[in-house]
Amino acid sequence: MRPLIVTEFVSLDGVYEEHSPWRAPYDPDDGPFKRDELFASGALLLGRTTYEEFAVYWPTATGAFADRMNALPKYVATTRPGPLAWNATSLGPDVLADVQALKAQPGGPLLVYGSGTLAQTLLRRGLVDELRLMVFPVVLGRGKRLLDTLEHLPLTLLETRSLGAGVLLLTYGPTAAPDG
Repeated sequence: MRPLIVTEFVSLDGVYEEHSPWRAPYDPDDGPFKRDELFASGALLLGRTTYEEFAVYWPTATGAFADRMNALPKYVATTRPGPLAWNATSLGPDVLADVQALKAQPGGPLLVYGSGTLAQTLLRRGLVDELRLMVFPVVLGRGKRLLDTLEHLPLTLLETRSLGAGVLLLTYGPTAAPDG
């Protein structure tokens, strides 16, 4: 079974909004991590908003990272009708069943970049095998929070890594239920 990995940029208070200026003052050395993460993946799993933002930028970008991003198959959770371009396939109306089917296929990990609402749904349903949080040293006090919609989600810390500029990479996995 292929693992499903969610990777997010968050503030100390858990805000994940993508196009916010709060990340700009920080310059972590995340290039090697993001490159390794992308090149180890077998497909991208994206929400519609993140897909549309990426589909505007990446097809015209150049370099090895862009080549890999463009070549990977993309699966998009969306309720909006219409065709998808950029090597993407729309998931059906039962997104969770489709994600479970994708996880059952052979191949490299499914990587969820951003896509906060999708990530919340997958976390809530126990479909996430790794949660990678790049935590920026800022408290915002307001904004969309990644973990606000979740209740009792026990996690196990798998790894911590400093990426510089005060940014930490925290990697979590699900906590196994105690034998009983």
